[in-house]
Amino acid sequence: MKKILVPTDFSEYAYYALKVAAQIAKKNDGEIILLHMLELPHQAGDAIGIGHDIPEIMLFKNAAINRLEDLMNDECLDGLKVSQVIQFELAFNGIMDISKKNDVDLIVMGSHGASGFKEMFIGSNAEKVVRFSDIPVLVLKRDEGIFNVDHFVFASDFSEEVRKPFQKVVEFANKFNAELHLVMINTPSSFKPTHIANEIMSNFVSNYSINKFSTHIYNDTNVENGILNFANHVDADLIGMSTHGRRGLSHFFNGSISEDLVNHALRPVITFKI
Repeated sequence: MKKILVPTDFSEYAYYALKVAAQIAKKNDGEIILLHMLELPHQAGDAIGIGHDIPEIMLFKNAAINRLEDLMNDECLDGLKVSQVIQFELAFNGIMDISKKNDVDLIVMGSHGASGFKEMFIGSNAEKVVRFSDIPVLVLKRDEGIFNVDHFVFASDFSEEVRKPFQKVVEFANKFNAELHLVMINTPSSFKPTHIANEIMSNFVSNYSINKFSTHIYNDTNVENGILNFANHVDADLIGMSTHGRRGLSHFFNGSISEDLVNHALRPVITFKI
């Protein structure tokens, strides 16, 4: 977690993310990359091509630069190396491009989530980033104050495909000296007897060096409810999941539990790509 990308639209949610990102960076001797995307109207893009309305475009850019510089002087960033990027691009595309170009280790985003038709047809930028990002994404919905991760819930089926991203989960938990609560959610449509679930989890964790962990089986009506209710039960500071990043019709019909959690959970959620 040496390089942390923080997209900002200068909203309160983005500021919540920045404060948490700064705390993580200080714990890991890391740096912050502040990113602001200027999403201009379509005609502005045409205007650039034919040389018209350049003063108006530059006005937007200069205003963004001034706001970013003010943000870089915020006390939460004291002592940190901070750089800024302004780019004319759609937010989601810009976040993906900048994270790859700068070898970012973690993306930290604020989000107010999405619901109803907006969730179904548009989704939040955070949801899209979670779906497509190859690096871990931490999403926050509220001001977390001092970001201590004492109780970190990681929900999974603990299958073989989860092993690679799980190494990053362990590294994150160990850096914060958090207790890693490993939980398998049992639902009516996907039920495992307790002894089988325990065996799966025991075999899974045997190859990892985890500072502190516990294993749990939690029964609920569906996986998302089970994760949220279990996180409430242990008063989790953070919820973690791995995600396939489903796309197209597969995503439309099957959905993604990780993306649903990003939209609906008030607690911080971090995702790791399979």
